[in-house]
Amino acid sequence: MQKADSKELIAFTPSALVRTEAAALEALAQRLDSVMAADFDRAVNLVLRCGEERGRVVVTGMGKSGIIAQKIAATLSSTGTPALFLHPAEAVHGDLGVLMPGDVVVALSASGETEEILRLLATLKRKGDALISFTCKLDSTLARASDVALDVGVEREACSMNLAPTASTTAMLALGDALAIAVSLRKGFKAEDFADLHPGGKLGKKLSLVRDLMHAGDAIPAVSPSTLMTDVIYEMSRKKLGLTTVQSEGKLLGVISDGDLRRLLEREGGSALSLTAGAAMNAHPRTIAASELAARALAEMEARKITALVVVDARDHVEGVLHLHDLWGMELI
Repeated sequence: MQKADSKELIAFTPSALVRTEAAALEALAQRLDSVMAADFDRAVNLVLRCGEERGRVVVTGMGKSGIIAQKIAATLSSTGTPALFLHPAEAVHGDLGVLMPGDVVVALSASGETEEILRLLATLKRKGDALISFTCKLDSTLARASDVALDVGVEREACSMNLAPTASTTAMLALGDALAIAVSLRKGFKAEDFADLHPGGKLGKKLSLVRDLMHAGDAIPAVSPSTLMTDVIYEMSRKKLGLTTVQSEGKLLGVISDGDLRRLLEREGGSALSLTAGAAMNAHPRTIAASELAARALAEMEARKITALVVVDARDHVEGVLHLHDLWGMELI
């Protein structure tokens, strides 16, 4: 790449850099709404078709474009589209063997003339794999060889010398995200599917199902309607969940929480201990299904200002208890 002329130099400020990249994204968005809409839709269809044929998306790029390519491959995989990154320099030394019939290759090159990528074209054409390119030059060798060429051209890079890949790589990243999400929406990819692919860390907990986090079996605090309050308190203390369920043959009749117990003692005094669970219980407790996402359970607890939910099946039989402590570390976004 040639050095920028002195007249191309601009004073650097962080805000100017961000605005330059924002302008590049706005220009990309306008093209997606107009001249690039049909090509983008063709790219989505190619990726969908490869999935139907049990193919994968193979994303490739050199240098900074290669780093963006790795992120795009990761985003595709995490949203339900099998994808991998192929380093173009390693590809010509044997790694082309990862390509399988039905794969789609997404090649990133700002110039469209990256030597390591151009060396792959003959093999790609011979194998018959579809080729989608992200490039700033629609008249480049790569663009002309592509089944679909998507324009990530920018007016200038955000670098003060108009040299370092900045605005162009930002545009590539945004376009890759758009492709991945468009494909996932067309495939009907759901939050439950996302949860299956993200079992670890805070995100994994947020996307876990209630059944994965609830207390079940002997850990469920349970008393019968005839249980005296002294024994109710013992059960609540023993199970340490801040409540007990009141059940008959496994069916939920009500709940007694720490708050219910305090209010009962304030109202009835010492005579409260002579009552039965059936007389003291809240007969309309908040419940949730085991198949719900943990994030929904957290939202329910926060909205109702409660610390636990009873997990029941369609016939109101108790399956577990989910406590706020089980959800600590989750963040609703």
